[in-house]
Amino acid sequence: MFERVLIANRGEIACRVIRTCRRLGIRTIAVYSEADADAQHVRLADEAWPIGGPRPADSYLRGDAIIAVAKKAGAQAIHPGYGFLSENTGFARACTEAGIAFIGPRPESIDAMGSKAAAKALMESHGVPLVPGYHGDNQDAAFLAEQAGKTGFPLMIKAAAGGGGKGMRIVRKADEFADALASAQREAQSSFGDARVILERYVEHPRHIELQVFGDSHGTVIHLNERECSAQRRYQKVLEETPSPFLDAKRRAAMGEAAVAAARAVNYVGAGTVEFIVAPDGAFFFMEMNTRLQVEHPVTELTLGLDLVEWQLRVAAGEPLPLAQEQIRAHGHAIEVRLYAEDPDQNFLPGSGKLLRLRLPAPSTYVRLDGGVIEGDTVTIFYDPMIAKLIVFDADRPRALLRLREALAACEIAGPKSNIAFLERLARHPAVVEGRIDTGYLDRHLDEFLAGDVAPPDYVLFAAATAALLHDECAAMSHTRGSSDPHSPWALADAWRIGHEGRRLVALEHHGRRYEVEAYGHAGHYRMRHGDDRCEVSGARHDGEILSARFDGDALRLAVRADATRVLLHDVDGQRHHLARAAAYAWESRDAAGGDKLVAPMPGRIVLVRAAAGDEVAEGQELLVMEAMKMELALKAPRAGIIESIGASQGDFVEADAVLVRFAE
Repeated sequence: MFERVLIANRGEIACRVIRTCRRLGIRTIAVYSEADADAQHVRLADEAWPIGGPRPADSYLRGDAIIAVAKKAGAQAIHPGYGFLSENTGFARACTEAGIAFIGPRPESIDAMGSKAAAKALMESHGVPLVPGYHGDNQDAAFLAEQAGKTGFPLMIKAAAGGGGKGMRIVRKADEFADALASAQREAQSSFGDARVILERYVEHPRHIELQVFGDSHGTVIHLNERECSAQRRYQKVLEETPSPFLDAKRRAAMGEAAVAAARAVNYVGAGTVEFIVAPDGAFFFMEMNTRLQVEHPVTELTLGLDLVEWQLRVAAGEPLPLAQEQIRAHGHAIEVRLYAEDPDQNFLPGSGKLLRLRLPAPSTYVRLDGGVIEGDTVTIFYDPMIAKLIVFDADRPRALLRLREALAACEIAGPKSNIAFLERLARHPAVVEGRIDTGYLDRHLDEFLAGDVAPPDYVLFAAATAALLHDECAAMSHTRGSSDPHSPWALADAWRIGHEGRRLVALEHHGRRYEVEAYGHAGHYRMRHGDDRCEVSGARHDGEILSARFDGDALRLAVRADATRVLLHDVDGQRHHLARAAAYAWESRDAAGGDKLVAPMPGRIVLVRAAAGDEVAEGQELLVMEAMKMELALKAPRAGIIESIGASQGDFVEADAVLVRFAE
């Protein structure tokens, strides 16, 4: 076994690899960019070396710099994680030439299977069913348009060297092809340094099911069962689980055999994933092979009781696979979701900034957390905005879904916006609960998973105000205990006033709207009013997590957290309501002139400018295309009008809130 391993990655996966290495007594060496000097993977590793600037191209994609560090640090092996250089043939070969073990497949296997185009050609030669399309070398735009016509619409454009939903576009009409192709190529070049694409006939309402495979250098290849990843948004996986609720034993066995055959075709060594599109009738087609460890590997680990990173290390050190195919025994059900810094209500705009609050459920037999940040860390603009992976396990799927809902309810993120509420609605949606979701369902029915700008019910406002009052009274009592006169009536937070019962105003904000609740009373007994609605609250108690009270005589028990700045409440249907506490007697006016300018929603680089000063544009017309966090964002006109000036040029890097376009009055 290796004694010193360098991890050529960052964030969650780097921390994940470090944990296994530490358990095995292997010394770990981290590398980091300027943006990651204080990152958790740097702090967890036994030693860490700087490798360049914050952009991936200046650091984590610099194979020469990483190998130079490995030599200086005496690393015997390099673990690439996923993304970055994990499927880069040149890097794998350079490691071998430098006398350093690459913890992954042989360069020849990456060549054959790491490229979608090459993988499809190989599978075609081995009789594996493929979706009709084009995966050749000719990348001329006119030729690709011709091939698209032959393939038929709708079709899918995919980055040949891609993954993670980057460089993918669905095209439903021939006249949409040219723009979609150009956009996919730009995103592919930015994400993978390779603009080549392939074309596939788009299968309507498919499932996405992948098989985990593992091979060793002694010629053994096995599979470790499937993972279903059909819950996707824009080709990015949102929820992964095993076993698949769609497969029966016969189809599972057939897909397992096909996956092993695919891996054997390239003498595969290490961890890999063979991915299939599965049609509603159960027919399956090879989609791609990922020659690395997958983000969703923990669900496989929980149902099999294995550590796949340990398997990777042992296989790379020349050891045989620890188990044979017949020894693989699964039990229970596991589900994974990814907590992201993003705003689902703003088209999932990636977020950045300091994590002012990061509350996650405690790890247990049923809950696992794989994260790369802690409270106080910053989510930067340069990398994927994933905060953590939440994985749950139980004896069967219904109980695993219950564990997921409970674990999500315990999560709270303050600072950048997050997708927690979106995931909570996902975990309760009938399409997920009934196991019938397909890869396009979320994009077709996204409104079913978004909260929207809906006012919270009155009972939610009354419950939130109750929790806020109890918090304030408890805080006042704590302050009184530390005062010089704990018996002073002026120190009590009971709303008593000379000659009358005191009135308190609880001001709450939700989605930019202000709500005021008047309250009379104290110590868990209040008369409340919001507008024309009134409520008598009695017997209220709050232990910091649970609020129990009678509202007009009806007893409720709600999950609530409250402090001087916010109230986080789950209603009777499990919906999350995050209400900010506002000053009771202050009101800040809002600038209504935002329609006269277009600002950058976050830091990023301008990749296209589609308008010029003097142009007359329509509301919603695309004016610029911006690249941020490895995604392209279309910036559109907030209203119809004439452009007065454009504040950025193609290639410019702009800060958040920079004015990009001004409109004439």
